[in-house]
Amino acid sequence: MSTAVLDRVSADYAAGARLAPAKVNLALHVTGRRADGYHTIESLAVFTRFGDRIEARKADEDRFSISGRFAGLVPTDETNLILRARDALRSHVGPQNAPAVAISLEKNLPVASGIGGGSSDAAAALRELVSTWELDIDEAQLARIGFSLGADLPMCLKAQPLLAYGAGEAISPVAQFPALGLVMVNPGVAVTTADVFRSLALRDNEALPPLPKIIDFHSLRGWLEATRNDLEPAAETIAPLIGKAKASLLEADAAFARMSGSGATCFGLFETGNVAKRAAASIRARHPDWFVAATRSMPSEALEYPHA
Repeated sequence: MSTAVLDRVSADYAAGARLAPAKVNLALHVTGRRADGYHTIESLAVFTRFGDRIEARKADEDRFSISGRFAGLVPTDETNLILRARDALRSHVGPQNAPAVAISLEKNLPVASGIGGGSSDAAAALRELVSTWELDIDEAQLARIGFSLGADLPMCLKAQPLLAYGAGEAISPVAQFPALGLVMVNPGVAVTTADVFRSLALRDNEALPPLPKIIDFHSLRGWLEATRNDLEPAAETIAPLIGKAKASLLEADAAFARMSGSGATCFGLFETGNVAKRAAASIRARHPDWFVAATRSMPSEALEYPHA
């Protein structure tokens, strides 16, 4: 693990919080639909150093609190994916092994935004609860629990550069993948995944091309030019501001820009973190009401959560 990543992870744990990183789908091809209703996909995804934060501690009764910029948009009832993750894990291990906990969420990512916020929160909560409850549970079991909550959960439990297949549950980590300078932009619109999939014109698209043998900024950019996000056209018909968000990244000299996931967040690829920061400042100045975050993705050497 790189020194920068170690420093970041250590800081998260010193503060008593676990990072729930944003998930960025660099490419996403929709390749079909299964009998169970899930669409099949192929996606290259990375996870960023910017995200929400989760903390869990034993308590006299279950509690859930939310803070942060987007706290007011997060449900606090049984529909919340963090609480569903808590209950699913408790059901799996038995209530005697899963006493009451107080869970706190710092919500820094916009909701329904295509960067895995809710799924990443639930994945981080699962890992935080495994640690808090001192559970002996293997990765396969945790992934099955995660997938029962949502197709993105297995990806978010890995939280490293990866290729995802099937409905998102089949995962292949990508070795020797570099950190990327990224800017994430959301124009303040929420788009539901279900609505986007319902609006798809085509569901049987070609698979991703093979990744470059050596992945660096330039080879990845060339590879991305030959790929797509098959959800982007449908999402843009629902929320035309997605096109404006993507254009803002290109106007700020992104080497490549695309929508992530089912939208409406777009990302721009930049050669260095400093260039990304300058671009984010420029976009923020023009669109002060948008969500704009400069960050870096975690490279493939950041393989595990330290306490999970």
